[in-house]
Amino acid sequence: MKFGLRVLRGGLIAASIMVAMPVAATVTAALVSTAASAQTAASIAVEGNRRVDVETIRSYFRPGPSGRLDQGNIDDGLKALIETGLFQDVKINQGGGRIVVSVIENPVIGRIAFEGNKKVKDDQLTAEIQSKPRGTLSRPMVQADASRISEIYRRSGRYDVSVVPEIIEQPNNRVDLIFTVSEGQKTGVKQIEFIGNNYYSSYRLKDIIKTRESNLLSFLASGDIYDPDRVEADRDLIRRYYLKNGFADVQVVAALTEYDPDRKGFLVTFKIEEGQQYRVASVDFQSTISTLDANSLRAFSRVNVGSLYNAEALEKSVEEMQIETSRRGYAFAIVRPRGDRNFEAHTVSIGFAIEEGPRTYIERINVRGNTRTRDYVIRREFDVSEGDAYNRALVDRAERRLKNLDFFKTVKVSTEPGSSSDRVILVVDLEEKSTGDFSVSGGYSTTDGALGEVSISERNFLGRGLYAKASVQYGQYARGLSLSFVEPYLLDYRVALGLDAFYREQLSNSYISYNTKTIGFSPRLGFQLREDLSLQLRYSIYQQQISLPSAYANCNNLLPASSGLNTPGSLNAQGLLTNPDGTTNFGCYSDGESSLPVRRELANGKSLTSMVGYTLNYNTLDNNKNPTDGLFLEWKQDYAGVGGDVSYLKSTFDAKYYTPLVADIVGLLRVQGGMLNKVGQDIRMLDHFQMGPNLVRGFAQNGIGPRDISYMALGSNGDALGGTKYWGASAELQMPFWFLPKEVGIKGAVYADAGGLWDYQGPTSWAQTGENQSFKAGSSGNGVCTPASRTSVGTCNGMTYDDGNIVRSSVGVGLIWQSPFGPLRFDYAVPITKGQYDRVQQFKFGGGTSF
Repeated sequence: MKFGLRVLRGGLIAASIMVAMPVAATVTAALVSTAASAQTAASIAVEGNRRVDVETIRSYFRPGPSGRLDQGNIDDGLKALIETGLFQDVKINQGGGRIVVSVIENPVIGRIAFEGNKKVKDDQLTAEIQSKPRGTLSRPMVQADASRISEIYRRSGRYDVSVVPEIIEQPNNRVDLIFTVSEGQKTGVKQIEFIGNNYYSSYRLKDIIKTRESNLLSFLASGDIYDPDRVEADRDLIRRYYLKNGFADVQVVAALTEYDPDRKGFLVTFKIEEGQQYRVASVDFQSTISTLDANSLRAFSRVNVGSLYNAEALEKSVEEMQIETSRRGYAFAIVRPRGDRNFEAHTVSIGFAIEEGPRTYIERINVRGNTRTRDYVIRREFDVSEGDAYNRALVDRAERRLKNLDFFKTVKVSTEPGSSSDRVILVVDLEEKSTGDFSVSGGYSTTDGALGEVSISERNFLGRGLYAKASVQYGQYARGLSLSFVEPYLLDYRVALGLDAFYREQLSNSYISYNTKTIGFSPRLGFQLREDLSLQLRYSIYQQQISLPSAYANCNNLLPASSGLNTPGSLNAQGLLTNPDGTTNFGCYSDGESSLPVRRELANGKSLTSMVGYTLNYNTLDNNKNPTDGLFLEWKQDYAGVGGDVSYLKSTFDAKYYTPLVADIVGLLRVQGGMLNKVGQDIRMLDHFQMGPNLVRGFAQNGIGPRDISYMALGSNGDALGGTKYWGASAELQMPFWFLPKEVGIKGAVYADAGGLWDYQGPTSWAQTGENQSFKAGSSGNGVCTPASRTSVGTCNGMTYDDGNIVRSSVGVGLIWQSPFGPLRFDYAVPITKGQYDRVQQFKFGGGTSF
């Protein structure tokens, strides 16, 4: 990078210099020491000053104890005047018993402008430089500003930047300062290598770090842009990953970066010394506090004998034990972990020593750098306040909470000495970042068709730590809007209050025959019981209404006498009652017809659902977006019947277990199930579970379970009725494509699914239309309508449906792409076992993006 400085006199004359030089001061002095010593500061004559008054200039010449100036005082005054940056030139003439200070003042900056900057806005550059309009021009400061502008571009990955400052003189000793920027191209990371990694492959470690290699789609992201701070942070991520997985001696010795001019990018190399992998041999607890039983803290330890050494679990154990001792009244107790390695057996013995620490109190908590976020939003993350005992574990927890807020670029909590030896001051240094998001997203799936969404959200609304979001969706088959608001600290308690209002519209398609409109409101309360355990309580109230396309509601099921069907006839091959002339009068069914439960719901009009529920969630996943290890458990229950028109109890369970296997292959086991119980009144069809590829891949949406088959022989598809019970199990292996660059983000999957949905308990007959009896496929007798009894109008004319408890199963392959356009997944699955009337869809695709 090169800097040039051009001084344009009259706007035309320029002189370029490559290195900033200090202001030259020419001193013409008749070195007459006796003359100098005979003068006082008040007798100094000043020439050439316009803005700086005479007394100010004289004040820089400070006489000695005698009140007279000697040559040393004059030299010191000269240096001090130069260092002010107010003058272009300073001359001191001594002679004839006089001291004359001649100055040429630096011009005043009238205007600062930037040219050529497209990637960084003027406002951002203006805030970073020290030169200001109406301030004095300082050439060293101008060069420093040019360097600062270049540094800003380097941070955004543009190392080929060139910044040339230009000074244009104007009348009245004023100048305009112009910074001309040549931005250059982004400088990416062309290659990432790891040296010394024997246990974990380079492919796996690239998942851990934030820096990415450049590829064809890098323009959609910024992870491939070289950032030295990010590379340094990656060193710590690698180290912590090894420490979490048993490598107690690991060292990431260096992160070497080298610019390759041929490839026009950086080569990054991480040098790792793994050491041995250790397991925990024993866990001991000792206390030097006589009234505290150390073994009583064993329940708060996350370190188990026989497990891999895990530094993260060790840190959390220390934190929880220290917090527990504080709760028991030992405010100054300190928990110190100790690890004794057995290098031959590759084990480590863990010991926790609880002892009395120094009696130190928090004098003050100073918060710095929060220009937008309110102080109380930051302070409420601390479980300690001013005047409390200093507890390092609680301070570390507060720092972690502040980082997790995602309001700040950097968070650092440090201590400073207080007013006495037993007092400390906590200093919270922050750098804020943008917390608002505006996104336009689009996607397509074989189930929902095309879908677009526009949303705006703010994670730190009004600087009060509130979350607010508004979104509008419009798609081929699904439309709606939603408003969300979250107060994370309700009444200053660590309880989150959420409010959601929504409107959804689902249109009929090849999977369902009816349209659904839903409008509702749902308040909720969230409790973080532990870092891995959370509870949500909620209340939901919504109004639902269905409608039908004309083609699906054009058959008169209450047949008049003139239809000709009041005369006994015979059954045709489809089991339908025929006229004596062989006609059926069922032509209206050839284009489809909605099922009896749908038409009943349509006749009932709008329905109101009022329900309460809760969700208990246990989550130890290492990454919520792309997990490779950990367990996720979710138990949900909802009771409808707190007022409203419907009542039921719905319970669901979902469990996912991820584990790394060999060669970067990740295993996934999933088990899920649910049950819908009748409470009082009958259950609507709309409240049943509907299942498809969300249970067993290879089937269409709503393609599994009970189905209306009354008029399938006449061309009607038959609505999925849903069931009150379901179960599902899946086993999946996810593996990378080793022949593709890691940054492409593509991996494959093979899987096997099994599950079932059964026990429809909704309406099957409707006296108002004469559909009095129903026929369940595979059943007979006891008043159930069978084909043999369908000989006359008024009997055996209800709904015929299939409801077999059949195990559906499939095997398939998938392609998972963590693309810049958002997560995409392609699945091709082949059913092995299925019901007679199930609907198959072997290929499924879904995904979307925000931009």
